[in-house]
Amino acid sequence: MIESHDGWLRDEAGRALILRGCNVGGDCKTPYRKDNALPSPDEFYDYAKASFTGRPFPEAKADEHLDRLARWGFNVLRFLVTWEGLEPKGPGLYDDEYYDYIERIVAKASARGLKVFIDPHQDVWSRWTGGDGAPAWTLEKVGFSLRNLHRSGAAFVHEEAGDPYPRMLWPANYNRLACATMFTLFFAGDDFAPSLRIDGQDAKTFLQGHYIAAVARLAGRLAKYDNVIGVDTLNEPGDGFIALGDASRLQRALTKNGPMPSPFEAMMAGSGYAVDVNVFGVRRGGQRIIGQARLGEAGLSAWADNGDCIWRKEGVWDEVSGKPKLLKPGHFGSVRGRKPNFVSDYLQPFARSVGEAVSKAAESKRFLLFVESVPNQEHPRWLNSDNGKTGIRGVVNAGHWYDGITLLLKHWSGFLAYDPETGRFHFGPRAVRRYFAEHLARIRRHGLAAMDGAATLIGEFGLPFDMNGAKAYRSGDYRLQVDALSAYYDALDASLLSATVWNYTASNTHARGDGWNGEDLSVFCRDDYAAGRSESGNPADAGGRALRGFVRPFARAVAGTPTLMRFSVRTGKFEFEFIPDASGNSSQIFVPAIHYPQGFSVSVKNCSYSMDGISGGNQIHVLADEGSASCRIVIRRTVP
Repeated sequence: MIESHDGWLRDEAGRALILRGCNVGGDCKTPYRKDNALPSPDEFYDYAKASFTGRPFPEAKADEHLDRLARWGFNVLRFLVTWEGLEPKGPGLYDDEYYDYIERIVAKASARGLKVFIDPHQDVWSRWTGGDGAPAWTLEKVGFSLRNLHRSGAAFVHEEAGDPYPRMLWPANYNRLACATMFTLFFAGDDFAPSLRIDGQDAKTFLQGHYIAAVARLAGRLAKYDNVIGVDTLNEPGDGFIALGDASRLQRALTKNGPMPSPFEAMMAGSGYAVDVNVFGVRRGGQRIIGQARLGEAGLSAWADNGDCIWRKEGVWDEVSGKPKLLKPGHFGSVRGRKPNFVSDYLQPFARSVGEAVSKAAESKRFLLFVESVPNQEHPRWLNSDNGKTGIRGVVNAGHWYDGITLLLKHWSGFLAYDPETGRFHFGPRAVRRYFAEHLARIRRHGLAAMDGAATLIGEFGLPFDMNGAKAYRSGDYRLQVDALSAYYDALDASLLSATVWNYTASNTHARGDGWNGEDLSVFCRDDYAAGRSESGNPADAGGRALRGFVRPFARAVAGTPTLMRFSVRTGKFEFEFIPDASGNSSQIFVPAIHYPQGFSVSVKNCSYSMDGISGGNQIHVLADEGSASCRIVIRRTVP
């Protein structure tokens, strides 16, 4: 049983845990298909026939993939599921074949010592709004026409637009009508669309009720597996239109890329009033307006049967003298006479509801609750006293972090970084690495200060493997990716953070990437596997990309409090220090073979050690000397 307190995850023996793992996997966002080519329109819209059984890997190949993940030193998996996969056909219609499949994969992970926490994943609401997550019927229940969402400008959908997908355009869907409407209804439908009733309930009660029930049902099924440590509340939630004070202006965006409508422009386009909106792109100095584009088609509505827009029914806008007019620009900026706060008013109560439902479904097992917020915005708060109310063991600050310049531009130089929270650019290798470490430390401090001492696990970080013109695909040389990943892991080590890299996609290919919106961030590639490419020279590692960047030595369990962890990918020198407790328990350090082809030496201070060979390398067991105030372990590469 793992608990979260005093800034650390701790096991039953009280040892501080550092979990280093992987998201499995990127293709879990889409139904299982033998290849990752785009589905035909008929297949895309016939959602009742879709199945997620086989994600993250076909069951016949699961042992091979899980063995590889364990060999690389990972000790935790962030296991992606989607609400669509759990409840695909309609309210209360669960896919038990998918639930059964998840159970079997979790059991296989357990046999390899891999801990698991479940991530109910979404990006920009659903596949039909340009992302993944929610079932199609949620959109239909509020009145949207699935087939009109793309053409009306209510969403930008890869399956409709075809290839090539514009680079990193999908986050802009958070500002389009469909996604923004759904998140507003999901979190605050009772406040902002009180006249909307779905099966006799307000939109918030209906949508949250079905989502939470599906997730809790899975938690109940998995409670018997000791390796399942917790459940995420919801991946990267959106705040929709909530708290926007002026619907006539573009006031916030996860990223500004491509056509970016204001809320009112999004509503107009979605109701068949084609509108010209600003187009943003990356220029010197940041994301700027680079032109205008037409959003939507005249006379084509995103609403089924040309029905009225929800927000028109709520009086936000109406047609006056034949033209749309904004009547209540501040509709989303005030609730009961005050400005709403998305985190405290909506996200935190939602997270508590997830915790309560998961705890009830799991009965005797108490899960950790991994809590996220809107990326780059205010973080959620939590009190340990809330744990007793929800029945969970504790919360984990599960925020995400990405090197935005590299992610957005698909280019790594190591000389430039951008901090989205401060709006500052950082120039030069040393400044860039300092920024990486400082930003991650900032996330950890939030868990300590605002979440009552919660441990932090960075739920996502990573980089596009097709960066710098996908040169690595032609050469097989992933040294640039190794440099970037090493910089990221160095920053994690500086704050002694747990983390799960994004991601491992079993179906990844050079042509189709991770099979979703043009992304290609998988540490495994099927093409490299087929070519027998192995950076380590060991056939067991074939298919792994930039292994030296993420397969690293790290302390897994510490009988005391870690104080320093540092590794040089260039020299192979690993340093670890900790303050031992009085338990007499041993600490474990994973040492991967890939960095020590000729072996290694170990020197210790105030402690002794022993060593076991394990898959992928060695595990060192460290025992503190009696009465020692601190312990130090140094590993050095043997040079022939």
